[in-house]
Amino acid sequence: MTALTLSTAAAPGLRADAIVIGVAKGAQGPVVAPGAEAVDKAYDGKLAGVLETLGASGAEGELTKLPAPAGFKAPLVVAVGLGEEPGDENAEDGENGYDAEALRKAAGVAARALTGAKKAAFALPVDGPGALGAISEGILLGAYSFDAYKGSAQDTGNAKGKNGKGPLAEAALLGGKPRDAAHKGALARAVAVSEELNRARDLINMPPNDLDPAAFAQIAQTAAKEHGLKVQVLDEKALTKGGYGGILGVGGGSASAPRLVKLSYRHPKAEKHLAFVGKGITYDSGGISLKPAGHNETMKCDMSGAAAVFAAVVAAARLGLEVNVTGWLALAENMPSGSAVRPGDVLRMYSGKTVEVLNTDAEGRLVLADALWAASQENPDAIVDVATLTGAMMLALGSRTFGVMANDDAFRSAVYEAAEEVGEPAWPMPLPEHLRKGMESPVADIANMGERWGGGLVAGLFLREFVGEGITWAHLDIAGPAFNEGGAFGYTPKGGTGSAVRTLVRLAELTAAGDLG
Repeated sequence: MTALTLSTAAAPGLRADAIVIGVAKGAQGPVVAPGAEAVDKAYDGKLAGVLETLGASGAEGELTKLPAPAGFKAPLVVAVGLGEEPGDENAEDGENGYDAEALRKAAGVAARALTGAKKAAFALPVDGPGALGAISEGILLGAYSFDAYKGSAQDTGNAKGKNGKGPLAEAALLGGKPRDAAHKGALARAVAVSEELNRARDLINMPPNDLDPAAFAQIAQTAAKEHGLKVQVLDEKALTKGGYGGILGVGGGSASAPRLVKLSYRHPKAEKHLAFVGKGITYDSGGISLKPAGHNETMKCDMSGAAAVFAAVVAAARLGLEVNVTGWLALAENMPSGSAVRPGDVLRMYSGKTVEVLNTDAEGRLVLADALWAASQENPDAIVDVATLTGAMMLALGSRTFGVMANDDAFRSAVYEAAEEVGEPAWPMPLPEHLRKGMESPVADIANMGERWGGGLVAGLFLREFVGEGITWAHLDIAGPAFNEGGAFGYTPKGGTGSAVRTLVRLAELTAAGDLG
């Protein structure tokens, strides 16, 4: 990953390939953002006019390159848009009012544009550790690329990005104070969270022939050893002995047997316990209810929920958060074969409830149901599950926003607010009781399908059936934002995004601080 350093150096004398500055969209045209004063001065205070001449407006995501002024040791200035210039009402004492997400996105755009560069100096607005952390995250997430499978067998793993160039090697954060504890802490947090989020992206982008349930479990075991986590892996024999009918049913059609992985982070002073549960379908063909042509190509991403949970637990450990966190990874491959679960089959779940399977492509809720019940047995203070669960949620919220459902309105609001705080678009969704009737089955306790309309909400209601009584629970349906099939934007790459990792980490932080009830 890109190496980050805090620097009090002046921009003109810094040896680098480029100086990155911010430009905002003002009422009368582009406005040079704080942090770039030395650069603007070298243009005789006319940098905004020069940028406007070059077509810059300061709009979010906009990037303009121009030669550095005489006397600068860096040859290039990269101006990146921050969006609307904040008004005085957005600024507090000592702060310039620039939104953290705007800084994060701008840093990501610049980092992507500087692929192949050895060093860049970022002179974006830094008014405190919050801004510094956002810029750091933007750089580290924006510079990400997945290239493990590119090139010949001899040079595979050479970390080369587009055009054979590696990601930005080093970024100096101007305005960052190397001896300031808060600044160092913000940088360390950004590095830990971003490294784990990028680990989740790597897992999501891995081809399914290299990431089956057993391989995923082995990766989790290796990480657990590295970061001092306890890990337990239930293989097919243990799952059979334990009665995990949902996970076994979904994984029964594949030559790659399912796994249930439990990752545990414990802090000696913790007073609260969070459980995160992730859907880990390492490939989803739809099973006997086979997906139509055109819907299979990205189904390696159906384990994005498990990847997010895995990354969040490791990040919590790296940050040393004063909260106990348990991650449950429900791993299976959903394939059609003579041993696959069939529409009409009835599965007895780990909870003892029976489920009539009406559609084998509604498999995520089946593996999650077993994992949710397993998590409930430890009676945590709250459970949050994460899953690429329904196309219906994408129809409702699009490709960049995930839905939040819960059995407690206050907790649903808290999860939504945490997501918004860290820059992950989310939206609170209801769990209408009348939709539960559609899942009634004549032969089992519940069916895995209900009404067609409101399918994302139906799935949430199904999951609620497998949460222990009295336990606060939320469900994040990340089907839209988990995998970006379009072009890169901001700090979001094409492919796996790591959606929900930062929300889960923030929930753990808030719980550790006693701010989540």
